[in-house]
Amino acid sequence: MSAMLPILDQSTAAGRDELARVLAKLRGTSAFDSEASRTVAQIVADVRADGDAAVVRYMRQWTDASFTAQRIRVSEAELAAAEKGLDRKLRGALATAIKQVRAYQKHIMPRATRPVTIGGAELGLRFTPVDSVGLAVPGGKAAYPSSVVMLAVPALVAGVPADRISVVTPPPTRRGEEPAGNVSPLVLATCAMLGIRRVYRIGGAQAIAALALGTQSVEPVDLIAGPGNVYVQLAKAQLNGVVGTDNGFYGPSEIITLADASADPRKVAADLIAQAEHDPGKCFLVAWSRCVIERIIAQIEAQKFDRARLEAIEAALANESAAVLVKTPAQAVEVANRIAAEHVNLAVKDPRAWLKRVRHGGEFFLGDGTPVAAGDYYAGPSHCLPTGTTARFASGVSVYTFLKRSGTVQYKRTMPAAAIDAIARLAEAEGLDGHAASVRARR
Repeated sequence: MSAMLPILDQSTAAGRDELARVLAKLRGTSAFDSEASRTVAQIVADVRADGDAAVVRYMRQWTDASFTAQRIRVSEAELAAAEKGLDRKLRGALATAIKQVRAYQKHIMPRATRPVTIGGAELGLRFTPVDSVGLAVPGGKAAYPSSVVMLAVPALVAGVPADRISVVTPPPTRRGEEPAGNVSPLVLATCAMLGIRRVYRIGGAQAIAALALGTQSVEPVDLIAGPGNVYVQLAKAQLNGVVGTDNGFYGPSEIITLADASADPRKVAADLIAQAEHDPGKCFLVAWSRCVIERIIAQIEAQKFDRARLEAIEAALANESAAVLVKTPAQAVEVANRIAAEHVNLAVKDPRAWLKRVRHGGEFFLGDGTPVAAGDYYAGPSHCLPTGTTARFASGVSVYTFLKRSGTVQYKRTMPAAAIDAIARLAEAEGLDGHAASVRARR
């Protein structure tokens, strides 16, 4: 068998040590005590001080040496031209994806609960959307119109107006003397289809800082959501409080597949390769049969040469991924919960039963007949999901991301004497006699 996908045998000390190293590396992608964190702090400080000028400096440093402030905002004419030039069949596929995601987000949209009367007060809960949002759509290496759909549609369903949604997405990274590239027409056309007109041709931590703080060209927003590299994620974390964020670490993409003897090796291998073609992608295969693992690795070897991104696939599988051989299904569940991956594929005989045991994951794909790509593009739940083991405590983007919860309290008649006395007593115990007086005024 090829050593391209390392096999970590958990019955050996070496295998257990290597899995611990892999987990530490995964958690390290979301760590703040790093050189990347210090770099992001400097970028944020520079954008706060210099606005557009700082954004341009960092775009020139990492994306395009000739970038100018005039390129920051995408014009209405560019958006219109991109939508007009969109291939008819591709437009149809995007429209269907938008329809599916919208239907799912409407289905899960929370509704205000019926009021309940407790202690003489009528109590309720209301949901209201944030006023404006900024969406980070990856670029530089590839175009992701699907990310526009998966971020913008939940915001729109939540009630954020399209004219208060901003998108930041960088142009392709420029190499040597090649001409400056533009943002993908597919991304621009998708924005136009959704009615989004505020699009900025910038990326990285500088784009997040610009959305949070505002610059001469970029209008500030109330909440920022979306995936990106470690610099984007750290910028969101550092600016949380100045601006709201999605409270998730949506970094390098990852999958874990739990497979038993019923799994089709061809389908499982295809999913692992699909994840590996992300640059980078992280793939984990967990099984309690070496034979199952070897059949799937053989299929990876057979299929990989048909893929355009062979170099990225091989690098991801060799350096960022592992097959984990465990003794029992229970141990497989334990490993899955420790990795807490972005995508969890349950390629097992009874995936619904396994779903009760695997607690942590950004999104679950039940059975080997359900490809992760369905969630990436089409099915309904957003593909913006927690990575780096943060699915232990974080959730993916959804309509909930863009909603605020507010309690309501109303005494329709005179406050009950018992409530007045209890509140006043508690307030005075804290030394706040003004609070006590305010309730006694209602007697």
